[in-house]
Amino acid sequence: MAQMIEKPLPIARDHVLLKLRSDGAPAPEPGQFVNIKAASGTDPLVRRPFSVFDYNDGIMEIIIRIVGRGTRLISGVPAGEDIDMLGPLGKGFTLINGGRALLIGGGVGNAPLFYLARELKRRGTSVTFVYGARTADLIYCRDRFASAVDEFIISTDDGSEGRGGYCTETGCERLSGGGFDRVYVCGPTPMMAGMARLAADNPAPMEVSLENYFGCGVGLCSGCTIETDSGPRRTCVDGPVMDARTIRWDSLS
Repeated sequence: MAQMIEKPLPIARDHVLLKLRSDGAPAPEPGQFVNIKAASGTDPLVRRPFSVFDYNDGIMEIIIRIVGRGTRLISGVPAGEDIDMLGPLGKGFTLINGGRALLIGGGVGNAPLFYLARELKRRGTSVTFVYGARTADLIYCRDRFASAVDEFIISTDDGSEGRGGYCTETGCERLSGGGFDRVYVCGPTPMMAGMARLAADNPAPMEVSLENYFGCGVGLCSGCTIETDSGPRRTCVDGPVMDARTIRWDSLS
């Protein structure tokens, strides 16, 4: 259980920021997620998964993109109300100490990379962040992102802000310059698959945070199973963070 400590804050078109306090819950690792029940009854029945955007002193922040009834209900919970939340859940990112990291996010997939970026910086890692969005009014918390990293690059599909074109193009351009010790990617599945293919020959290890729909979030229903080189894996417990080069991306298309 968690408590909404502030009124949900609109931060971009169809996006809100939630601040939650969950007494007694362990601190999340960057890349982990929480599973939230949208209503007290059985409609909607299935919980909604959200990555951790930030965490400080027992306060967890998550970003919700409103896409349907469940996310609309959650984004309307008033300050002081309790929320039925499970978490933190899943496997997070592999953290490096020092060196250089390249982070590439697409849409709401930028959210878990912010907490990751802050933790990497705390460990002395130089962070380059490529923030991808379809258009300018979908960009959220840009000042927070920019202040948390060493290099911040905005890329919009329609060219309305920053560099025009897909963030995978900008990410591969930066990666081709060499010198990165690890690459982290989160966004829509086609975007992550594209980045994995474009960077297949680069020696830097690459991790992706998959955005599958988690029914239970704890590995019981197996509804989030994907194919990997070592066989089927349940994304909610074996991920959501996985080695990009072990995933059979064609099976997800």
